[in-house]
Amino acid sequence: MGKILKKEALILLNKELAFQNLEKEKRAAELIIANKELAFQNQEKEKRAAELIIANKELVFQNLEKEKRAAELIIANKELAFQNQEKENRASELIIANKELAFQNLEKEKRAAELIIANKELAFQNDEKEKRANELIIANRELAFQNQEKEERARELDLANKRLAFKNQERRIQTAELNIANRELLLQNGEKEKRSAELITANLELKRAQEYQKEYINGLEEMMFMTSHKVRQPIANILGLSYLLNDQSVNSPDELKESLDYIKQSALSLDTFTKELTLFIFNLGEKGKIVFK
Repeated sequence: MGKILKKEALILLNKELAFQNLEKEKRAAELIIANKELAFQNQEKEKRAAELIIANKELVFQNLEKEKRAAELIIANKELAFQNQEKENRASELIIANKELAFQNLEKEKRAAELIIANKELAFQNDEKEKRANELIIANRELAFQNQEKEERARELDLANKRLAFKNQERRIQTAELNIANRELLLQNGEKEKRSAELITANLELKRAQEYQKEYINGLEEMMFMTSHKVRQPIANILGLSYLLNDQSVNSPDELKESLDYIKQSALSLDTFTKELTLFIFNLGEKGKIVFK
């Protein structure tokens, strides 16, 4: 009778062991599926990070183009200062110099229009980056939820392995491998958090660059306003006096001297404005150095 009871107990124990092994196999299969999903999500995040790197390179290229245009503008202003100095000595060449100045102003307007287009493109890129950042945040939340679920399943699996440790040495090896996989997963999560912090830093630098661009555009508009208002009056005075000098009615040396004095005063006004414009451009450039330091 005792042997029959022991045999029945052994049969029940074997059935329970088979059921537990079946449950472990199901959980192991679920874990494999979850790991595949995690690998796919990591691949998607790497693609998005690569796209972000490409966008940053495009932004650096656009900034270099803007710096080149600013350098061209400085060179054009230096040429304008040289032309003003020549105008003091050669009043007869003033009409040609004015045509060159009008051409340069037209070029500046074209460059300002190009800068506006570039800013619109930059704003579009910023919107795209914000969308991708939001998608990355959602993906990280989903990954954190999945990690929590996996940790709960891992704890359950570890408890079952402890109950069967004395019967199945291979289950102990699988548990150790599962622990190693979880550590690697924690390490990957740490790397993702670092990348998120780098993304936040990049967005802050991008906002600073946008603020400087707005200030730079306002500076260009102010420069155009200064050029159109402060240059027009002295040039009109010089033109009027030059026409008066060409008139044969001006014969008196005193009248001639007075006309030359007026021309000199107008030329000095142009020289003063040139210095103001140079100082304004220098200050605008210094602000840019502070922003991108």
